[in-house]
Amino acid sequence: MSARLDPVAAPHDPLVADQIDRLRPPGAAPLTLFTTLAHNPRVLSRLFAGGLLDAGSVSVRHRELMILRTCAQAGAMYEWGVHAALFAAAAGLDGAQVAATVRDNPLGPDWSQDDLLILDTADALFAAGDLSDGQWAALSARCSAEQVVELIALAGYYRTIALFCRTLRLSAEPFTQALMAA
Repeated sequence: MSARLDPVAAPHDPLVADQIDRLRPPGAAPLTLFTTLAHNPRVLSRLFAGGLLDAGSVSVRHRELMILRTCAQAGAMYEWGVHAALFAAAAGLDGAQVAATVRDNPLGPDWSQDDLLILDTADALFAAGDLSDGQWAALSARCSAEQVVELIALAGYYRTIALFCRTLRLSAEPFTQALMAA
């Protein structure tokens, strides 16, 4: 399947170039998602403004679990591959755990109760756009209000990113292709 829009070729407007380079993997070409979104610098800028990859209230592990599971549920394998390749190891996720995030039932690897709570939350937010009262109680018992808000924001933000990845038909980045094949 080929992409529906070609990426915008360099040279880019300085503001666009700065945004594209900000999350460029070391030694890799700019990410196709960003160079494709450069067709509309305003949208690219707003998406970067809403980015949640900074030090937030949730751990990097739980941030990445929410992102990986949301992207997998949405069929956004482009973005799943980017996060699996660039952030999973730093989040303390092993290969079996990363692979489990794409399965219908992610059980199997050695998950903590908190990990399972994040995966369940991601699944519920994806499937229903809501949490049941029981899921809310479980999440709010283990997470602060600040963390709950951030987890919901992550699910929503990456659902939006998934829409771009799927609708634009983005192909896997070269540095993710081996991971995607596994």
